[in-house]
Amino acid sequence: MSSLNLDDFTDLIERPDGGVRRDAEDRRERRVVPPGALGRLDDLGEWLAAAQGAVPVRPVEQPRVVLFAGDHGVAGLGVSARPAGSAVHLVRAVLEGGRPVSVLARRLGVPVRVVDMALDCDPGALPGDVVRHRVRRGSGRIDVEDALTPQEAEAAFRAGVAVADEEADSGTDLVVLGDVSVGGTTPAAVLVAALCGTDASVVTGRGGEAIDDLAWMRKCAAIRDALRRARPVLGDQLQLLAAVGGADLAAMTGFLLQCAVRKLPVILDGVVSAACALVGQRVAFRAPDWWLAGHGSGEPGQAKALDRMALEPLLEQGLTVGEGAGALLALPLVQSAAALAAELPERAGEATEPEKGEAGEADGAAE
Repeated sequence: MSSLNLDDFTDLIERPDGGVRRDAEDRRERRVVPPGALGRLDDLGEWLAAAQGAVPVRPVEQPRVVLFAGDHGVAGLGVSARPAGSAVHLVRAVLEGGRPVSVLARRLGVPVRVVDMALDCDPGALPGDVVRHRVRRGSGRIDVEDALTPQEAEAAFRAGVAVADEEADSGTDLVVLGDVSVGGTTPAAVLVAALCGTDASVVTGRGGEAIDDLAWMRKCAAIRDALRRARPVLGDQLQLLAAVGGADLAAMTGFLLQCAVRKLPVILDGVVSAACALVGQRVAFRAPDWWLAGHGSGEPGQAKALDRMALEPLLEQGLTVGEGAGALLALPLVQSAAALAAELPERAGEATEPEKGEAGEADGAAE
C-alpha cells in the first residue's frame, strides 16, 4: 500500500500572505502613478509581493525554466504530427540550444533544466542529470491500458516533489514550467475533460505541431476511449494519473503541489501544465494561488482548465510550440511588474506622516 497521502497537501499549502498583499495595495495607492494606470501590472506586483511575503516586492533574480519530458504510447495511434517515441530529439535540441525556449532563455539569461521522466530512448543517450529521475521508458497507451502502474505513478509524483525541493533549496525564486513530449496533449486533454465533466470533442486540440482533420478525429476517439477509463477513478488523483496521465504529467503535478508548499511561484505554459495544475487543484484547492498562466496556447483543453482555476493568461500571442516558450515570454512582464511596484516613488508627503508645520509644504509638493 502506498505511503503517499495526497490529502497532506491540503494542510501544507497556505495561501499567499493576505496581509502583505493589503500592504502592497496600500503602497500602490501612495505611488506617483495613479491607481489603475498600470493595469494588470499592479495586480502582478501585488501577487508577487504576497507570494514573497515582502513589501516592497523583491526582484525576480533567479528564475528557472523546468521542463518535464516523456513519450506517450497513445502517439502510436497517429494523434501527433511527430513520430511516436521521438521526444528525445526535441530534448537534445533544447539542450543544444536549437529550440525556441533555448533561444529565449539565452536572451533572458534564464537557465533551462530538462527532467526525463519517460522518454522512449536509451538513458545513455542523454546526460546523467537529465535522466536521473526517469521512471520508465515511455508511458502506456491510455485508450486501452494504464499509462503507469500505481508504483510508477507514485515514483513519478515523488520525483516531481523532489525536483521542486531541489529548485527551492538552490535559490530559484520563480519557475517557468513546461513539457517536452510527443503525444502529451492527448492525456492532458483527457485529464481536463474528466475533471471538468465534458466530452472529448470539447477539449481536443491540434497540438503543438498542428495535425490534420483525420489525425484530429483519431485524437478525439482516443480521448473518448481514455475518458471511459478515467471516470471510474476520478476520486483518486494518483490513480487517475496512473490510468490516463503519464510519468511526466504525474511528476509535474507533484512538482506544482510542492512548489506551492515551498511558496515558490510558477508560471504555467500550455495545456499539459494546465492539466497537471487542474489535478493539483483537485488535491489542494489553495494551490492555484501560487501559479500564473503565462499565455493562451489556443488549445481548448488549456482554456477549459484555466477557466476552472480562474487563471487568466498574461499573454495571447498564438504560440503553440510548447516547451515553456510561451510562459517564458511572460517572465519579463512579471519582472517588470515587480520593478514598478518596488521602485516607483511614493507621492511627496505620503511615505511618512509630515511633521507639524510641514503639512502645507508637503501638500504643495504633491500638487
